[in-house]
Amino acid sequence: MSVLLNSSLKKEYPQKEVSRIGFLLLNNFTMIALASAVEPLRMANQLSGKELYDWYTITEDGEPVSASDGITVTPDTSINAAPKLDTLIVVGGVNITRSYTRRQVSWIQSLARKHVCLGGVCTGPYLLADAGVMDGYECSAHWECIAALQEAYPRVTCSNHLFVIDRDRMTSTGGSVPMDMMINMIKRDYGHQLAASISEMFICDRIRGETDYQRIPLRHVLGTAQPKLVEAITLMEANIEETIELDELAAYVGLSRRQLERLFQKYLQCPPSKYYLKLRLFRARQLLRQTSMSIIDIATACGFVSSPHFSKCYRIHIGISPRAERLGHGETELENVLLATEVVEDNPVQADFSVLDVPSLRSSRALYEAQYEPTYGSVLV
Repeated sequence: MSVLLNSSLKKEYPQKEVSRIGFLLLNNFTMIALASAVEPLRMANQLSGKELYDWYTITEDGEPVSASDGITVTPDTSINAAPKLDTLIVVGGVNITRSYTRRQVSWIQSLARKHVCLGGVCTGPYLLADAGVMDGYECSAHWECIAALQEAYPRVTCSNHLFVIDRDRMTSTGGSVPMDMMINMIKRDYGHQLAASISEMFICDRIRGETDYQRIPLRHVLGTAQPKLVEAITLMEANIEETIELDELAAYVGLSRRQLERLFQKYLQCPPSKYYLKLRLFRARQLLRQTSMSIIDIATACGFVSSPHFSKCYRIHIGISPRAERLGHGETELENVLLATEVVEDNPVQADFSVLDVPSLRSSRALYEAQYEPTYGSVLV
């Protein structure tokens, strides 16, 4: 029996050594960030039918650690017993400044001296910055801590991008974004087809890239000092398709139109009408990049009277047409790369886990368990 593949999959990439990736779990780390970072590695192995990546969970002393949701995780190893790594990713979470120790900082510094690729997800980049290993690098982190990180470590170039891969450093915001970062890393290592196939397996509409930004909630930017302004913008965001007239908006928040205009000009440096238009165009850009909706449907969903009017506004304020926006992200469009798959019976993974050091072969066990999945070995690398 054989695997039937789209001919575009048949470009092979040179066989590389297994990449060993460690995940340093800090106290109160976020489980979603860890899972989002690990799962693409497992799926890369499953789809290729090869052990491309191996991964280890690590704590300072090898003892169990609690995630921010209260779930306790028993790690594979400790700092002292960790194997030689190609990459270490720090998984942060809640109360980051109280979640790590000087010993962990020293270990990170020693890995940097050995030229290990270093990364951080969620608030994990904070530890990297404290260790001094992000000086001169661009860094992304969750919006909750990025301002404090920039203030405390001015030599680090903080970015509001979803993730940043800068030479031998890779940093990401939280939530599901580590999945995008890892898929982009896999794309760099083994090509677009494997990355696109992983995205399909996880039902991702689109692989987000380094040019995408995290959206910082307005309350975090303005604080609580301007509740009327926050209320007005919240109403705008809730009424994108059927827009509210400015006089009506002002009345809703208990201000005159002139007072509302002064608030916007003082704190956002633009009139409310322009800010409202920016919100609608931002929503349109998300829909163009992340959905298959037609341009005319997107125009309607974002409150534009016609497709030509939408295209004109988009071109003026964004700099390109809606069609060009969509076509410009063609390389990250998902493809149905698996036409048909069958298990390759003549090349199963053989492993006797009763005699193996299973914790150090987590990826081998996962690959062994996956060999009878219909997608096993379906992408050539």
